Amino acid sequence: MSAQLPRISRRTLLGTLAAGATAPVVAACGAPSGSTSDNSASSSGSAAPSLASTPGKPVTLNILDVAGNLALTKPAIEAFKAAHPEIVAGVTYSIGTAPQLASKIQAQQQGGNVQTHLVLTGTDGLAAGIKLGLWQNLKTYYAPFFPNLMGNYRTGAVGMAELAQDQGIELVWYPSGPLIEYNPAKVATPPDSADALLEWAKAHPGKYQYANPRNSGPGRTWLMGLPYLLGDSEPGDPTNGWSKTWAYLTELNKYVSSYPSGTTTTMKNLAAGTVDMIATTTGWYINPRALGTVPASVKVAKFQSFSWVTDAQYGVIPKGVSDDELIANLRLLQWVLTPEQQAVTFDKGYFYPGPAVKDVPLSAAPAASRQVVKQYGVPEFDTWMNQYPMKNSLPADAQVTAFDLWDKNIGSTK
Repeated sequence: MSAQLPRISRRTLLGTLAAGATAPVVAACGAPSGSTSDNSASSSGSAAPSLASTPGKPVTLNILDVAGNLALTKPAIEAFKAAHPEIVAGVTYSIGTAPQLASKIQAQQQGGNVQTHLVLTGTDGLAAGIKLGLWQNLKTYYAPFFPNLMGNYRTGAVGMAELAQDQGIELVWYPSGPLIEYNPAKVATPPDSADALLEWAKAHPGKYQYANPRNSGPGRTWLMGLPYLLGDSEPGDPTNGWSKTWAYLTELNKYVSSYPSGTTTTMKNLAAGTVDMIATTTGWYINPRALGTVPASVKVAKFQSFSWVTDAQYGVIPKGVSDDELIANLRLLQWVLTPEQQAVTFDKGYFYPGPAVKDVPLSAAPAASRQVVKQYGVPEFDTWMNQYPMKNSLPADAQVTAFDLWDKNIGSTK
């Protein structure tokens, strides 16, 4: 499979992915400098700074992952480094958490020393950075680097790409949940509605758990999915439209012992028998079983009538990176969106299905990925994806508001 964006002629790519390409990406006055890029221009949506197709010299990219995204994209990043030594001299990786992301980047920017060149984040970190104005506006770079960007995304991924407000490139996508994962030895019949789950929790205090939504995909999917399950007045407005949701979570809170800081802890608690039921998603059900974090025998269930809350992960570029680092990032993100690299994002089911661009089937994935899905996947997932409506995660401001309200009214009580 050739490494090109789907349904785009290479002639439309001013920056070709071929090794050694030197054609300018946009009209350049000369070779790019290593100076800090004009963030005011890029964030305002005016003309992009002049950039060439390759940096003035190969750069070392410092990549921060706050979403577990490297499990999906690191092979593509490493392949890019190998294929394009004229762009990337090296890559360093670091891991962080979404709640700490904004303050970390803000401190670097205020100090005039942006050492984080690319952030891999979910909607949580994306939203926090958008609210504080931390990310580069990339719209001016769409034509040269990402022609027909929205047209290349699969249908469900388009809305999630729009949530980035041109301040991030959507790299992977999935219909997340909310789903429940349970130990069948302890739960004979899983709840099939939010009300049934609440009754189960009352009868089994401390045995249902979900992680802090601010730092958990299943946690925030559960939070954002409840307004649809409960029939709230305005699922997109956590302040004025979630009266049923906040009342429900307040009542459920009486029977939840703790809210772990991350999803992995809930998985380990399920495996250890500390809890018998947790919030989950398609990928979080497949992947931990494939890795042995939880027994393969645990089961997954959906609610009788629900709407999928879709999720995505993004590459975002902090304001303050140099032109050379900006060029390298844009070329890397362009590479990750090619069908060949998107097929790798099936991974071990972590973000099932994974690819954000259309026409990337499981059959194109590496053999190891196909085996994991065959052994640990759930055929019903694909059926449910076609059966039930899909709703975007909340936009940035509303998502931050929902996290703040949850922290204040629910999380702070434990």
